[in-house]
Amino acid sequence: MQRAILIVMDSLGVGAMPDAADYGDAGADTFGHIAAQVPDLAIPHLQALGFGNIPHAAGGRFSVADPKGACCRLAEQSKGKDTTTGHWEIAGLETMVPFKTYPEGFPAAFIEKFQEAIGRQVLGNYPASGTVIIEELGDEHEATGKPIVYTSADSVFQIAANTAVIPLEELYHMCEVARKMLVGEWACGRVIARPYIKVDGKRVRTSDRRDYSVAPPDETMLDIIKAAGQPVDAVGKIHDIFDGRGMTKTVHTTDNMDGVDKTIAYMKEDDTGLLFTNLVDFDAKYGHRRDPAGYGQAIMDFDRRIPEILDAMKPGDVLMLTADHGNDPIHAGTDHTREYIPFVAYGKDIRPVVLEDRKTFADIGATICQGLGVPAPRHGTSFLDLIVG
Repeated sequence: MQRAILIVMDSLGVGAMPDAADYGDAGADTFGHIAAQVPDLAIPHLQALGFGNIPHAAGGRFSVADPKGACCRLAEQSKGKDTTTGHWEIAGLETMVPFKTYPEGFPAAFIEKFQEAIGRQVLGNYPASGTVIIEELGDEHEATGKPIVYTSADSVFQIAANTAVIPLEELYHMCEVARKMLVGEWACGRVIARPYIKVDGKRVRTSDRRDYSVAPPDETMLDIIKAAGQPVDAVGKIHDIFDGRGMTKTVHTTDNMDGVDKTIAYMKEDDTGLLFTNLVDFDAKYGHRRDPAGYGQAIMDFDRRIPEILDAMKPGDVLMLTADHGNDPIHAGTDHTREYIPFVAYGKDIRPVVLEDRKTFADIGATICQGLGVPAPRHGTSFLDLIVG
């Protein structure tokens, strides 16, 4: 392996983990339930790579006799089911103390200090769906200029604003202020800017979302690969999740298809190291909004782009597809679900094999590091020798 191309299909879980009930997620199955709700789901290219051969994925409906790649499921060892925890574990960090959540909203003392720091009062400060809360509080926000703040079951502090009322750069500045404040007793995993506009009277969130994550507490596979002098190209919100650490090039994206475009563009620029992409639409547009039909269409849209990705691969490339958690669109609530994640690997030296479940997402990072000939992260066991042959 000269380069790993790791694409995270954000939230495409493949079945509840044994401890899912502890998180209120018993019976969750993002991919399985989408497949059940979308009977015409067609994913021929994912099938050909072996996605349908992942144990228990959609009851085997998409399995094929002769897959081209290796596949398995991976369990999460970290405590949590959020984006940061999932990506960090993939990269070799395990989070055994979960990020603090705020089911009753953020403390009054923090809100008071935050308002002083940004020079504005705020609205909201309770758990909510982003698309719902901008409708609930949008009129007042637009009339007063007070930003809308809210959270979820994850460790997030989100700030929503109409960019005609609060310009984008000011919204980003507010998030930067919050990021610096949300530490210690007010610790929070991510701060997220949620800009929106009004189109024909309808409030529509834009693609200018920006995530501000807490910095990883230890080195990740990104740091290790970069330190070895190899490129680490990051596409989508990878930059935000790792606080910009361990990367040589980064680019934000507007949607899944833009993410694929920019992944292919980076594939043509380098031929060694790591190319790490997050495709966020699965989660943000369809999982959280509980839209199985839209989610299914997004999977099919991605499937149609796979031949372009394969055509852009160079001889030393290994393509890896995975996820970071679940977000079952027919599960109760609007938050992530505690699930196994899928893994598919394809390349000229990858043999078609179905592996047993892996014990930690960190095995992906360990496998990539072994393949690139660099030291392994603190956590994870490589399974490269099981898939190369």
